[in-house]
Amino acid sequence: MAEGLRERKKRQTRQRISDMATGLFLERGFDAVTVAEIAEVCDVSVNTVYNYFPAKEDLFLDRSAGLVDRLARFVRGRGAGESAAAAVLRELREQVEAVSPTVGLVQGYDRFMRVIEGSATLKARLWHLQQEQLTRLEETLRQEAGAAADDWLPLMVAGQLNWVHSTLMGYIGREMMTGRAPDEVSREALALLDDLEDALGGKVLNYAVRAGG
Repeated sequence: MAEGLRERKKRQTRQRISDMATGLFLERGFDAVTVAEIAEVCDVSVNTVYNYFPAKEDLFLDRSAGLVDRLARFVRGRGAGESAAAAVLRELREQVEAVSPTVGLVQGYDRFMRVIEGSATLKARLWHLQQEQLTRLEETLRQEAGAAADDWLPLMVAGQLNWVHSTLMGYIGREMMTGRAPDEVSREALALLDDLEDALGGKVLNYAVRAGG
């Protein structure tokens, strides 16, 4: 269905507010910028900003919206004969090998991370997103495996895969903040993924294998 004029204008307004706010945050830090300033720069009302972004943190972490469903999406898209863990590891490896911005392998990511490091509010929101990601992954694993409500395996597997993802992203973020080139960090991140996979047990690696392989 084609996007209508009203919908397109709303999308463009939302994107402009997000872009302008991000620029201010990168320049001055998250806590130093007010929503009123963002509204003034964007020539809209404060209420308009809040209509698009319920909280100030949403302005900066707008592009992280897909984080919550990322691992669950990898699991749902796994191939025949592929386990949940194999799908997550494969997808992460492909993104790291491609030196993809989706895993922070892009010039300028260090500035993004420094804004987060400088704000307790942003760090708290990022932690909350990670917990939502864990919950979404557990729910997906439970559905995909047909697990009973009292089965603890989906929670264990979700916790281990979430650990792999958070460890990988933490490593990339720290290395990028030192000013290293994305392709250099990519090579080391691939080796880290190998070590993380080696640390996973058989129950995790072989959980929720899709039939047909």
